[in-house]
Amino acid sequence: MDRRQRIRQFVLTNFLFTDDDGALADDTQLIQDGIVDSTGILELIMFLEETWSIKVPAEDMTPSHFGSVAAVDAYLERRVAA
Repeated sequence: MDRRQRIRQFVLTNFLFTDDDGALADDTQLIQDGIVDSTGILELIMFLEETWSIKVPAEDMTPSHFGSVAAVDAYLERRVAA
């Protein structure tokens, strides 16, 4: 399972309560569409930190980084490479 798929599965399982990959597109707006709230973003960040051994600084906790599966994946790619 690749990185983006792992992120999608986490969101599907923890916020949409399904394992149907078709229920969430990479560009679905997680915050704007009400899928993930502020507490959910923190859960997502903890998942990323634990899974990929990174630290997400407070200044990075923005909708531009966590607004969609694609945005999370792009952010994570930059953090892992750093």
